[in-house]
Formats: sequence, structure tokens, C-alpha cells
Amino acid sequence: MFRSNNVVARLFQRQICTPPPGTSVHCARRFYENLVPSYTIYDVECPDHLFRKFTEDGQYLVCFSRNHQELIVYRPSWLSFSCKDEDCDIHDLPLKAKKFDSFFTQLYCVSLASSNELICKDFFLYMESNRYGLFATSTGQIHDAPAVGGAIQGVPSIERITFHLLRLEDGVVLDEKVFNDDFVNLAHNMGVFLHDDLLAVVSLRYQTIHILQIRESGNLVDVRAIGAFCSEDDELFLNSNVSSMSIQPTENHVENGLHQGLPNSSNYFLSGIKQRLLSFIFRGIWSEETNHTLRAQNLKRMFYFHFQDYVDLIIWKVQFLDRHHLLIKFGSVDGAVSRTPDQHPPFFAVYNMETTEFVAFYQQNSADELYLLFEQFSDHFHAISKNSLYLNFISSHSNNVHAREQLRSLKNKASSSSQFVKKMLSSLPINCQSLSPSPYFDQSIYRFDEKLISAADRHRQSTDHPIKFILRRQPHALRFKIKPGPEGGNTDSRTKKISSFLFHPFLPLALSIQQTLFLQPSAVNIHFRR
Repeated sequence: MFRSNNVVARLFQRQICTPPPGTSVHCARRFYENLVPSYTIYDVECPDHLFRKFTEDGQYLVCFSRNHQELIVYRPSWLSFSCKDEDCDIHDLPLKAKKFDSFFTQLYCVSLASSNELICKDFFLYMESNRYGLFATSTGQIHDAPAVGGAIQGVPSIERITFHLLRLEDGVVLDEKVFNDDFVNLAHNMGVFLHDDLLAVVSLRYQTIHILQIRESGNLVDVRAIGAFCSEDDELFLNSNVSSMSIQPTENHVENGLHQGLPNSSNYFLSGIKQRLLSFIFRGIWSEETNHTLRAQNLKRMFYFHFQDYVDLIIWKVQFLDRHHLLIKFGSVDGAVSRTPDQHPPFFAVYNMETTEFVAFYQQNSADELYLLFEQFSDHFHAISKNSLYLNFISSHSNNVHAREQLRSLKNKASSSSQFVKKMLSSLPINCQSLSPSPYFDQSIYRFDEKLISAADRHRQSTDHPIKFILRRQPHALRFKIKPGPEGGNTDSRTKKISSFLFHPFLPLALSIQQTLFLQPSAVNIHFRR
């Protein structure tokens, strides 16, 4: 129960003791009880950048310029200085410690955005195996764009969305993918999901899931597009067998991509994926009863009565469960573009890309079943690569007893079980690479206030009080604090401030960035182990 705070003693303990099978990494992470970012340098002199995040392997810090035109990449280093005395800890740090360049070395600055495009500051995906980074630039939204060429009425349009694949080692742009007159939700990676080398991009406007592969050569290659058609030969089959019905494919909306024809809005054909969904719902209700009379009643009450509601569903969000299965979130058009989508009931489905069939469908009356799967197998919903060095150790309520107890506590405090389930399922599908793998967020090592800070990649309301990290093990001691903003606190309490925290995935190093809602320079603090 009690462990020494002396690093040397714990090293000796590691030498003479063998951990139980399969626990070596978890035992090694216990060293972070000793190695903590306990020293803070306030208001560091740094460039006025938008700091995005550390990559999952800790090799790079990704930033954007304030004008949303340039990508700036740093490599984390460490503060080094000389000292003549035997005990250097009693001396103040040199003046250069106040400079950002003492902790980070700029590798390059690349201009990504062209003409009237801007970098999406909330979008970034990292391919750890090849150290490739995926970035996005786009033009402004057109909210009242006409629904032409099979587009969904009510969904905004963006004239040009460009995905840039970069080699982060030297900043070379390897490939680009352009979507014209489309809408992809780029905020917090919501509309794009990366699993190993497969990339899923959701076109909300044209209701198409574009599946691409990132090759080792650095090329973005189209694999398939799921929406109007599910199989590669669906369009050929329809054109050759139903030519008399004059199905005219629309022009391609993706440069360098597959030809995505959508049925003309004047005919009555549903999209391929909608046909698959309706048939799955129909067959599920059909197989519930063997009596013909009861079966007909069930179909009338549960299928035909809600038929138009099912037809009106559109794809909101998608994630990989593995290389063959997608978790798809359906809902109304209003919920897809609303700032409060919780007010619109969602529907979830699991789709097999290889067989082009749905294997599960969850609506409001079956939400409890999906929630139980999410509670017990939460790690499977993150679809993390087995080769990832750090992402496989992120705490969740399916792999951590403390996170599970916290979840049960929230469930017991909830006024309504159905509302609690609805709130939990609102996070599905999971946003890709939205959690920090830092061991200081490991809930088996530390306890902290998740209202103030967590592994989730989100801005939070700033506080003048330090955020405490307390040991889980006895004696439950306070190990370190993280305080955003000025050392003496904020003098102007009327100005609303938000904070974000960037933790290195394995070093005792963190950045806290406090900013106002106005375009003022951020206050950056560096927290590290001295």
C-alpha cells in the first residue's frame, strides 16, 4: 500500500521484483507517482500561436498561426543550464527559463491555407506508425445554400474543404483531398475518423461516407463510398437494369475521388444505405412473431406507422469499430446542424462494409442495451490501434475500477435513468483522438476534479484555484498542482476566461493556456519537473 517517494528506492525495487504477467506497463507507470510536473513557470515568453496538441508519441507539438494560415511544428526539448554550486535547487532558474524556446525547438513553419481558405484549428489527426499528420482547411459556410444535385435541404455548404496529409518530420505535403460544395463537420474531428490506415469522412450534405486509405507512400487513396450506393458495382447494376427509369448520376463532388452519383431528387429511389437500413428494421420486426396476424399488427404499428420517420433520417456521425464495421449515428436534419443536438433523438446502427449489411439497430426503446455494451466494453468503441504505445492505456469505465465507480455514482445521482442513458450515449460515436494518453490522467494513479481538468481535448472554464492531483494510493498525498493564468490570479474577474491543458504523453511536462473570449494574447504557463 505504501510506496517510497524516493526514485532510487523504487528503481531498486523494480530490479529485484518481477511484476505479475501482463502488468509490466502498469507497474512501470507507477513511477509517475514520483515524477511529476511540480514546478511552474508563469507567463512564459512565447509566440502568439494557437497551441493544438502533442502528438500521441510525444515527438511533436502542433500549433497554428493566429491568422489560421500557417502550421508551426515544435519538438519538445528540455530546459538545460549550468550551476557552479553543489545544490542547484536552491537557486532560481535563469532568465532564459522564461522563454518558450528553452523547452521547444521549432522545426518548421508551413503555409497550408491558400486563397480564401483558413486552417480548421480544432482538426488534427496523427498517424503514429508513419508520423503523418492530417490537417484541414476550408472556406466559410454558406447557411442558405440551395439543395441541388442530391444535397440535403437545411445542411450548410462549404465551397471548398481540403485535407492535407503532411510528413511531420519535415513538413512536406504528401497528398491532398478536396471536397467541393460539401459539408464535413471538422470541429473536434467529429466528421472524420482514423483507424490504423483507414480514414472515414462523413459528407453531411450529400450523405456519403467516404472511406480512404493512407498508404505508406503518403497517398490518400479512395477505397469506397457508402451512401447512394453500398457496393462498387451498384451504380453499374442500376444503370444497366433500370435505364428506362432515367436515373441520372450527379456530377462528382470530390476531386481525385470515386465517381459518386446520387439518384436524381425527382425520382422515388432511396439511397442504398437507407434501403439497407429499412430492410434490416423490417426483417427484425418480421422475425419477432411467427403468427401471421400478430406479425401484420407489429409491422403496421412499429414499421409502417414510423416509415416516413425512418426515411427522413440522415447520417450524423460515424466511427470505426474495427476495419470492417462502422458505428453510424442517424437523426433528423435539424439535429445534424443544431448546437443542441441532444434535443433530437438519435438512432444508432452497426454497418458491415464488406457485406454491405446492417448487423444492429438501436433506437430509443433499445438504448439501454447499447448503453450496457458501452459501459462494459468502452475500450472497443475507441477503436485504438494495437500498435499504439500510449493510447491503449487511457482510463475508461471498462478498464479502470475508479472510473467505473465514478460512473455508477453519477448513475445513482441521476434523476432519471433514461436521461442518464441518453446523456452517456450522446458521446457516441467517439471523437477520434480526443483523449490525452498522459499518465497523469490515469485514474488508477491520480484523483483530480474532472470538472476542471480531464483527458478530454476540450476548453474549460478557467479558475483562479490550482487544480490538485492527489495520489490514489495511501497516504493519498497531494503530489502536484496545475494553475492556469497569472501566478497572482486574475485581476479582472468580470472577463470570462477559458483554459486548455496540453500534457505530454510520457514526460512530466504540461502547458496550460488561458485566454479570454476576445482576441488577446494567451497566458501560457509551463509545468515541468525541475
